[in-house]
Amino acid sequence: MTASKDTASDISKTLMVIDGHSMAYRAFFALPAENFQTATGQHTNAVYGFLSMLLAMIREQKPTHVAVAFDLDTPTFRSERYSEYKAGRDKTPEEFSGQIDLIKKVMDALQIPSIEVDGYEADDIVATMSTNAAAAGWDARIVSGDRDTFQLINDNVTVLYPMRGVSELPPFDADTIVERYGVTPAQYPELAALVGESADNLPGVPGVGPGFAARWLKKYGSLKGVLDHIDEIGGKKGDALREHLDAVKRNRELNALVTTLELPLSLEEAVLVSPDRNKVSELFDALEFNTIRDRVFTTFDQHLGGAEESEPDVDMPETALIDNLDDWQAFLVGVNEPISVYFHINPPATITRRKIPAPGDYGEIHALGFSTSDATAVIDIDQASAELGLTVAAFLADERYTKVVYDLKTALKALATAPSHSVLPAQRDVNTSIIGVADDVLLSAYILQPDRRGYELADLVQTYLNARLNTVPTSQNQGQLVLEGVNDDNAAQLAQYARNAWMIHQLNDIMGSTLEERGSVELLHDLEIPLSVVLAKIELIGIAIDRQRLDNLLAGFTSEVDKAQESAYASIGGDQVNLASPKQLQIVLFETLDMPKTRKTKTGFSTDADSLADLLEKTDHPFLHNLMAYRDATKLRQTVQGLLDSIADDERVHTRFSQTAAATGRLSSLNPNLQNIPVRTPAGRQIRDIFVAGTNPCVDEPTTLLTADYSQIEMRIMAHMSEDDGLIQAYKDGEDLHRFVGSQVFDVEPDEVTTSMRDKVKAMSYGLAYGLSSFGLSRQLRISVDEARELMSSYFDRFGAVQRYLRNVVRQARKDGYTQTMLGRRRYLPDLQSDNRQLREMAERAALNAPIQGSAADLIKKAMLGVQERLEADGLKSRMILQVHDELILEVIDTEIETAEQILVEEMSAAANLLVPLDVQVGKGYSWHEAAH
Repeated sequence: MTASKDTASDISKTLMVIDGHSMAYRAFFALPAENFQTATGQHTNAVYGFLSMLLAMIREQKPTHVAVAFDLDTPTFRSERYSEYKAGRDKTPEEFSGQIDLIKKVMDALQIPSIEVDGYEADDIVATMSTNAAAAGWDARIVSGDRDTFQLINDNVTVLYPMRGVSELPPFDADTIVERYGVTPAQYPELAALVGESADNLPGVPGVGPGFAARWLKKYGSLKGVLDHIDEIGGKKGDALREHLDAVKRNRELNALVTTLELPLSLEEAVLVSPDRNKVSELFDALEFNTIRDRVFTTFDQHLGGAEESEPDVDMPETALIDNLDDWQAFLVGVNEPISVYFHINPPATITRRKIPAPGDYGEIHALGFSTSDATAVIDIDQASAELGLTVAAFLADERYTKVVYDLKTALKALATAPSHSVLPAQRDVNTSIIGVADDVLLSAYILQPDRRGYELADLVQTYLNARLNTVPTSQNQGQLVLEGVNDDNAAQLAQYARNAWMIHQLNDIMGSTLEERGSVELLHDLEIPLSVVLAKIELIGIAIDRQRLDNLLAGFTSEVDKAQESAYASIGGDQVNLASPKQLQIVLFETLDMPKTRKTKTGFSTDADSLADLLEKTDHPFLHNLMAYRDATKLRQTVQGLLDSIADDERVHTRFSQTAAATGRLSSLNPNLQNIPVRTPAGRQIRDIFVAGTNPCVDEPTTLLTADYSQIEMRIMAHMSEDDGLIQAYKDGEDLHRFVGSQVFDVEPDEVTTSMRDKVKAMSYGLAYGLSSFGLSRQLRISVDEARELMSSYFDRFGAVQRYLRNVVRQARKDGYTQTMLGRRRYLPDLQSDNRQLREMAERAALNAPIQGSAADLIKKAMLGVQERLEADGLKSRMILQVHDELILEVIDTEIETAEQILVEEMSAAANLLVPLDVQVGKGYSWHEAAH
């Protein structure tokens, strides 16, 4: 439901009109583009910054009416009057592409009108709307970074002008203009006509700055007065004015804003109403905006007088507080449906949140909310009896009761590490602490929308239920909790936990039907939910660290940082500069050393890794060698320091695995990230050498690390999916694939394939699986685009089935709207139909990548389940402790090495039935590095 269009008819009216292009551009440069990018590659920094600015302005200015004006790409009367108008501007950054259209879509979802008028600029729309508002007795607030709008300021019109990015927009009134420029708002465009405006390519009078122009206007009263007395003005400036008189007149004509346009909507039609929640949710999912989503609804709800009644609350049963066994039994009587359980864990340890808990801290359960279709309840664990706590623990472990939860893994870990003072006894065996889980709505949401940036319960409630999570109903029979002896704040909190369980119940209903429609129930039940249990076990175990080796490594990398820094100073004559400062590096590289200019950015010429690599290739300057060595050593030192900070009290590192971070289905390692440690570099091997076999609390026996991974898993899946006879035969014959492909592509015997040839076809083969273009291949191999294109053409000549498969993947994805892995994991790619070429090509690359990488992800997950099941079924004390990409790591009791190795090979090999064999390579040793193979 949206507010009616006469919402603001009986109150004082304030129009806020925004210059869309001006503020979007400022937002773009205020936020780093590299930090705001969707999985498809669309940059969103301008959209996010613009939206943040808009919300701030709504909160601060409290407008009743809002509109956004945009420029069109068509010529305007100004460009027709003066062909050089706005000529010479820097080329629009590629990252800005498409963001104006996205801002318009956001405005549409917020039900804020976007206005364009052919032949005119956004400034003219702003001028007309603000003038009309003032004439109607309204207040008008103009939000613009264009100083031409200063001419519109009067008692009813104020300009909010950005001073720093889009975060500071102080109001400019008439007094501000006089104080800053020495002229009135009406005189400001006359001052600009004299001085000129570089942004619009309107040159002024040479040598005449704002101060001098202001003195002329003050003396003669106006620009007309100045021109009427032009012969009286002496000196060089007077001569310059007379020489450039036509330019001044032209400037004044062009900077005069039009206030009489016929607009496509009236002032009243710009009334601010509630956003279209469904559109916002759908669009924000595509933009991967999650943290700002709640801010949008909160801002509008507070400004417009509160949230609308949300449908999921209408039928919510009254909540019962359970504080004894009789109440608990009464709640369970007759229940023959799944029971939703909400675990209130403090501190929040879920990896979907930004807060990073201390090493080994998995939070404590303080309350539990429960819901069925006709009852809700809550238990305050902090106030419950030990008897009730035991009974609840027994319920969680009872397979006769089907449960629906949110974030099973976090709940399992919290139960496993429950403190002694909790009435919930610690459940060390995560296999049996929560039994009968039919749905984890966190994982269901991920399967349904793998491209979301986050999966907070509040976001899921907003997206799927069109409701607000953190709102406790207060009306009768709406989940109200009224308790004697319980203070209002605590009662409200407990009621909230019951409401959370109710929302989980509703999510299960909606998501369950969608999972069935898509054939994804098996993926949830047989893969992702069981994997949560295995991951909880792995995270609780952790991997042992040799602290002495780690300390030595930190000292070594610190020494390398210092040496590289001193060498860098020496290579530029001993000058000490901050090597971490892009600004100081720009001075050294492009002024002191006069190196070739790199890619232009908003802060100058780029000093990123790619730019430095290009400079090094062109100049081979020792400063660049030392700078890059400094950066490498600094990064390694940070990695090692992060590991040191992550060591828990048990001298082990407990990384947290995310099942929802990667859209392809791959697991991600967080806090610390153990998946980004290099494999083949000397530094990477040194870091892996600090991870060692630790003690096993179950037995007093020596242990060894046992590692196993798949050889060329993506290429084997490529061979299977494409059914290319050449690739399949090569794998069946045990060929060195890249040497075999090299011999085919370069038309030489296998033993004549050089290292360079092999490296090229290896990069290309993997690149094809990741949607790499000929341009991308040329950049990666540092060869020409023509050579890369020829290389790919030769490849497809020999392996035509691969080319047909890749073409069909995109064609089918465009038809279906999604790609699919071998196990049916879908990834929806709506941008395959986009009119925006950049978005469409990004989606096509994702379509090529998703089935292969997603199938590889599913395969290793299946292997993990199989290995864990065998270890437990065979009664081994050895433990799976880590998964990194396609590699599994076990901490094995020495007497079980042979059996554990057999289990690894058998279960990993049996994870999928491909047209080519799955080659599993195994290694063992005291450290992760020593166990390499």
